[in-house]
Amino acid sequence: MMERIVILGAGESGVGAALLAAHRGYPVMVSDAGTISEPRKKLLSEAGIPFEEGGHSAGLFDQVDRVIKSPGIPYSLPMIQELQRKDVPVVDELEFASSFSCGKVIAITGTNGKTTTTLLTYHLLKEAGLDVGLAGNVGKSWAGQLVHGDHDWWVLETSSFQIEGFRTLKPKVAILLNITPDHLDRYGYQLDAYAEAKFKLVDTMGREDHFIYFNEQDIIRNRAESWESSIHRYPIAWDPTYSTSHFVQDELLHIIQEGKTVHIDLAETNLRGKHNQINALAAIQAALIAGLSEAQIRRGLETFVNAPHRMEAVGTVQGIRFVNDSKGTNVDATAYALSAYSEPLIWIAGGVDKGNDYSVLLPLVKDRVKHLICLGKDSEKLKKAFGGVVPRISETQSMDEAINLAVAHGQRGDLALLSPACASFDLFKNYEDRGDQFRTAVKRMEERRPL
Repeated sequence: MMERIVILGAGESGVGAALLAAHRGYPVMVSDAGTISEPRKKLLSEAGIPFEEGGHSAGLFDQVDRVIKSPGIPYSLPMIQELQRKDVPVVDELEFASSFSCGKVIAITGTNGKTTTTLLTYHLLKEAGLDVGLAGNVGKSWAGQLVHGDHDWWVLETSSFQIEGFRTLKPKVAILLNITPDHLDRYGYQLDAYAEAKFKLVDTMGREDHFIYFNEQDIIRNRAESWESSIHRYPIAWDPTYSTSHFVQDELLHIIQEGKTVHIDLAETNLRGKHNQINALAAIQAALIAGLSEAQIRRGLETFVNAPHRMEAVGTVQGIRFVNDSKGTNVDATAYALSAYSEPLIWIAGGVDKGNDYSVLLPLVKDRVKHLICLGKDSEKLKKAFGGVVPRISETQSMDEAINLAVAHGQRGDLALLSPACASFDLFKNYEDRGDQFRTAVKRMEERRPL
């Protein structure tokens, strides 16, 4: 008899897992403590999958054989701990999906940069003609896609929350870009615990697999150096002191492999910022492992366009360029964005503070940011951090007013950068909504004012 599966959460991953489970003949039930969207209810109903919303019914876990949970549900939840005490496997959608794919997996994680690196890696392989799919924390559910067919390669963006649910998923290539403080409330405010979750990505990998990692961070380098594994290793860094094979020098990316050297100038691509040098080094090495030639990689780099909300140029008003980096939801991401530009800066920041330490931004802000526009319900911490450092500080809870303030106090040649360093939930649905409203407000202003 097929094992009975309960799925907790009816988001993209939960519904995708339900569809794959039903497609494979498993008895499956979907339960969501919140509200399930109408389109997802329709998908479940059309597949004959029972579901409930607004809470979990009594007896939901009676005779259950496996639970697939939303990544947002922590393992510390009493309900999940009780299941584990009863030896009921509790996994992630990606773990479940991996059982039904024969494709080789490139799994990418890191506090910042993983979406760009995932999209770039996928683009390089796709443009070179490989049979490749995109899934994980970006795009469509991997499980849902497997209902319709498999690919030779899968490029997966994987968050620490998703990796926690891995048991047997075995990447052919794993990429670890960085580890900086984020989501620490999930990990007892311990950076080491957060790092442990990230490193779990490589637990199942062996001598035929490949690990690409940023070697300039102590928390990564020390673990990699003490790690007993025969896995192929590729340290990447800006400074050749930390990697003699993958580094940045004279504004060029250098990859030295098996006696062959590849030099890439990112100035010839659409990628901006120092952080994208590391993202590109990782993606290029993954592409080389997948069998791409240098010529194929160069062609792919030339045509790559990054996802929205990541240092996205959205318009120019009275000679002031506006850039949407709404995905910059933590201090380190914003540091990357601030360092990417040489123009006088108008910085739009703020939102839900996640225990931020803004002191690391002071060298990037001092003498460079001429106007800080605080966009959020509570801006006291931002004002305290940068008062006396930034000549002008404004406050608003309106995106339109933020754009108006930037234009009113800016001048031709300035760059207005939305990079909040905070979560978005005080004024917006999510970072996408914040970025979309920013883009729309700039477009409205463009239409009203001559360049």
